Amino acid sequence: MIVMALDHVRDFVHADAMVFQPEDLTRTTPMLFLTRWITHFCAPAFVLLAGIAAHRKLRRDGSTWRLSTYLVTRGLWLIIVELTLLRLALNFRFNFHDPWLLLVLCAVGVSMIVLAALAPLPAGVVGALGVGTIALHNLLDPIRAASFGTFAPLWLLLHQQGAFTVAGSVVLVAYPVLPWAGLLAAGFSAGMLYDLDPRRRQRVLVALGSGLIVGFITLRLLNHYGDPQPWSAQSSGVMTVLSFLRVTKYPPSLAFLLMTVGPTLLALAWLERRALATDHPLAVIGRVPLFYYLGHFFVAHIVVSTMARLRHGGSAAAFFSGPFPSMGGARDAYPPDFGWPLWVVYVVWLAVVALMYPPCRWYGRVKRERRWWWLAYT
Repeated sequence: MIVMALDHVRDFVHADAMVFQPEDLTRTTPMLFLTRWITHFCAPAFVLLAGIAAHRKLRRDGSTWRLSTYLVTRGLWLIIVELTLLRLALNFRFNFHDPWLLLVLCAVGVSMIVLAALAPLPAGVVGALGVGTIALHNLLDPIRAASFGTFAPLWLLLHQQGAFTVAGSVVLVAYPVLPWAGLLAAGFSAGMLYDLDPRRRQRVLVALGSGLIVGFITLRLLNHYGDPQPWSAQSSGVMTVLSFLRVTKYPPSLAFLLMTVGPTLLALAWLERRALATDHPLAVIGRVPLFYYLGHFFVAHIVVSTMARLRHGGSAAAFFSGPFPSMGGARDAYPPDFGWPLWVVYVVWLAVVALMYPPCRWYGRVKRERRWWWLAYT
């Protein structure tokens, strides 16, 4: 959750975020590329752990019906939150004509609804379906939404990043759902590892994580399948390495998931052997992930809008209402010299995380002390 905030703050703060993507090897720098790359691990970790958590809930409760009901209602709740509260955090207004961004919460929400339908099956079967989806979905890459005519938006929702219009409003699908649903299903199966004793589980996690990393390196060296962006030799050794690491997140390719899930499994094995104090930032924020996720967008937007007001005066009014250029807004609505250097991104990122710590600590205490049913959805 903490690392994730770095990329979102970069979208708000960095001058180049309004102009090009950090993965653009013709314009990026190694530091900018790696600032973006390190955050690639976040979404796969969230989805994998959500699948594991669903399996553990089934083990505790013993009812696939109750688990499926919970997954459907939580999935719908995440979709609603993204289309309302997150939209407000990003734009500071409700305007039907602003672009509608279908981001990670929508992808996770739809994936949970899919998992609800699969939950009655044996966990091993669910996992096999998930792994098969992850391994084979890049075979669908040549199929483009345009070939489906009127039904093109359905393909965008499923497997191709893109945009379509609804009643005159632009809908941008940033997270096509198919591979994310596969990863959630694989995580559900991985929940069986937590039936093992800790030492054996950690050995299995290390073996699986190492195997996925080797698989990523092998797949990229072959350079024929697993990602629509083959790597190539660049102007320097460093840029060639960046080309090797530049794998596709939207939708997450097989190479992308091998690269990110492998180290995540190693981290799970390592972190399990380390106890955190109850007030440690990782523990405090980790207990209230959705609260933190929404809150850090509000805080980042307020901080950056204030910075813009101090720097640009009245011409910065747009920062307080409407999407930023990096999030679908019009570039000409902002001062031409908007944005700050990359080092400012890191300073603001640390400030946002620090500002979120006290409310997260308070909300975590509320969740421990209260038994209100809706707290389970936050």
